[in-house]
Amino acid sequence: MKKSFNIIKTVQKFPGGMMVIPLLLGCVLNTFIPEVLNLGGFTSGIFSKAGTQTIVGLFLFVSGASINIKQVGIPVAKGAVLTVSKVGFGILIGLTIGWIFGNEGFLGITPLAAIAALANCNSVMYAVLANQIGDSTDVGAVSVLGLDDGPFFTMIALGASGMATIPFKDIICVIIPLLLGLILGNLDEDIRDLCEQGTPLIIPFNGFILGTGMSLKDVVTAGIPGIILGFISLIFTGFFCYFVYNLIFGRKQKKAVGFGVGNTAGNAVVTPGAIGESDPSWAPYAPGATAQCAAACVVTSILCPLVTMYLHKRLQKKQGVQTTQKA
Repeated sequence: MKKSFNIIKTVQKFPGGMMVIPLLLGCVLNTFIPEVLNLGGFTSGIFSKAGTQTIVGLFLFVSGASINIKQVGIPVAKGAVLTVSKVGFGILIGLTIGWIFGNEGFLGITPLAAIAALANCNSVMYAVLANQIGDSTDVGAVSVLGLDDGPFFTMIALGASGMATIPFKDIICVIIPLLLGLILGNLDEDIRDLCEQGTPLIIPFNGFILGTGMSLKDVVTAGIPGIILGFISLIFTGFFCYFVYNLIFGRKQKKAVGFGVGNTAGNAVVTPGAIGESDPSWAPYAPGATAQCAAACVVTSILCPLVTMYLHKRLQKKQGVQTTQKA
């Protein structure tokens, strides 16, 4: 019999490998040979950012199916805590930079770039990590955490009142697949079991598609300020949410899942431009802030899963629990 290459076992040796390795592969391909991802047809539909909505929607559906309706209050509470912690602390850092250093910012990082990157997180990345190291209530928190996707919190923080309206349609579109999964999974336990079995297959595709929306060139364009912004998003907001989560929900057993929001989502790159259009006084700062947000997205997308899994293993070892994680 031909010897197996053990690809899955090798990838799983890396922290968060089932998501990080495909993400890095997607990012490298999009940086150097993006034409491979744009062949069209089924290839682009499943291996490029063109398939993002489908894969993410499917992931939200199976995540919802894994939630027990009897525990629905806990996911909402966890989502609210993580959202308030992430957005509130991110806005506080950005406004502090503005109050002390003005619109020019500090070390090349403007208040616009700081708030856009720090008050935003990739809720899908959080959900994938929560599925690996948390429970169904942690995954369900994404139904609330998705509120900080997009620019509206930044607009509110910067006083762009003319555009400070919450896009309820987008929020509803996030909730619908999760809600449908929740309903079907609680109507039939076999559906819940089926979805739980299918989740591991979706995770690497999710990671790869997230990677195809990034480019290593963004890091070069943004330079040192963009990299610093990424580390601020990772370390400051990540550890803050980690401690707040465990302060409130970690009395019986501490978890690393709160650190999973220590990242910047790809949609943060559209925020500076939207702010600049709303308030012309910010327009000169928009291009630089856009590049910095893109760099922060790349940096945190790579490091956030690694640090989260490291913290998870450290907590498991400290608490005397055998380290186990879902595929």
